[in-house]
Amino acid sequence: MNIAPAAIARAVLLGRAAVAATGAGAGLLLVDDPARVVAVLATIAGVTVVQVSLLTRWPALARHPWPALGADLAVAVALAVLSGGGMAFFAWVAGSAALGGALLGMRAVPLWIGQAALGFAAAGAVLRTSAPPPEVAAFVAAFPMVSVLAGLGAAAATGALQRQLDLAVAMVAEAQRSAAASERARLARELHDSVAKTLRGVSFAALALPSSLRRHPALAEQLAGTVSRGAEAAAREARQLLEELRADPLDLGFADAVRETCHAWARRSMIAVDVSAVPLEPSVEARYELVRILAEALQNVERHAGARRVAVTVTARGGRLELRVADDGRGFVPRDLAALQADGHLGIVGMAERARNAGGSLRVSAAPGEGTELVVSVPLERS
Repeated sequence: MNIAPAAIARAVLLGRAAVAATGAGAGLLLVDDPARVVAVLATIAGVTVVQVSLLTRWPALARHPWPALGADLAVAVALAVLSGGGMAFFAWVAGSAALGGALLGMRAVPLWIGQAALGFAAAGAVLRTSAPPPEVAAFVAAFPMVSVLAGLGAAAATGALQRQLDLAVAMVAEAQRSAAASERARLARELHDSVAKTLRGVSFAALALPSSLRRHPALAEQLAGTVSRGAEAAAREARQLLEELRADPLDLGFADAVRETCHAWARRSMIAVDVSAVPLEPSVEARYELVRILAEALQNVERHAGARRVAVTVTARGGRLELRVADDGRGFVPRDLAALQADGHLGIVGMAERARNAGGSLRVSAAPGEGTELVVSVPLERS
């Protein structure tokens, strides 16, 4: 992975250019030949632009850093000649050591030793040709060791960033595996609750068909019709399941998915819908169940409520996500789930089961002539 070395190396290149250019620019106030200072500044700027551009466009260059580090050292020698061993040279060498640390890690020790030796040689030449105050002389003599420290710091920073990236990648991979496992379990449950049950009934009818053909032709004809209708029902349920899988576009946030579901239903049913959804993100499994509950609730409004307007809201309350669907339709006399199931009203029963699958609950409030309100509450994931 080249991300961490390339990122630290770009930061080093830009930081080095700023420090070296500042040191060189200060020389304009101290030297009699500004042309050499301008040449140093131009060299720093030109080489940095080329290096950063190449590293940004081709991060894979971080895998093979030795040619780039060799060219960088050659630039350091050129700066030593142009600046006469000035501050720009020392800053460049320190930056070169940091660049080596970012790209090579602790394998850059030989490079740091060579850069420190070059720095000491330049410092010795500077001290021999001038007589600076003792404190300045001590600073110049000690500065080459900054190269080693800069290299160690860059190597440590790159290693820490790489570990963080590896940890983030591992966490994302684990989350993807968990989501895939949940999705497989959900698909298995959906298939078991719909297509598998229908096919089981078809299988029983098909098993009874051969003996019925010989003994009870009329019954065989009925069984054949049952098999045909069952096969059609299984195909219809499979098609419906596939459509439901496509109904929740996971590239959208949950709030946007709710709006898209509501607006698509409003265009089809010609019933006005008002949507208010705060940006919340439930778990993948809870999100699927909530979108399916919303679709089922809207279908119930279209089929049974005789409503003119529906209000859909998504809010957070006490660490839980609440999905609320309220209509102004005819309403009904509320009964418990067992009574609804006994009367064959399986829509609300199925929505309650979906809410439980998501770790939540469903509450229905209704009265004749006063509309219906359905509230689903599921826990929000803690980040």
